[in-house]
Amino acid sequence: MARLRLPACPKEAKNNSGGSTVQRSKSFSLKAQVKEMCTACQKTVYPMERLVADKFVFHNACFCCKHCHAKLSLGSYAALHGEFYCKPHFQQLFKSKGNYDEGFGRKQHKELWVHKEVESGTKTA
Repeated sequence: MARLRLPACPKEAKNNSGGSTVQRSKSFSLKAQVKEMCTACQKTVYPMERLVADKFVFHNACFCCKHCHAKLSLGSYAALHGEFYCKPHFQQLFKSKGNYDEGFGRKQHKELWVHKEVESGTKTA
């Protein structure tokens, strides 16, 4: 019984059989893709579970409100200083203090000005 020898590469196939060569696509590469990390859990995000909000990458399940941890969607979130909230809690936190800084646990911006004026001694009455 004779064994059939298969060609090892496309060039050998062309030389032996006289047929056309099989070319590989130039767009296909075996280079490792850059791994994206989820902003919330710091684990790898694969393309099928990737969600981008304000240039931050998340898993679908990790994109949650900072206040109540409810799952967010691209149409149901509000962002401030890189933190994401559901729209009801964003409004509630703003209304509680009347400004974005105090309502979200930061110092009021005008307090920073007062400290600078005191340090420089230019406070006017």
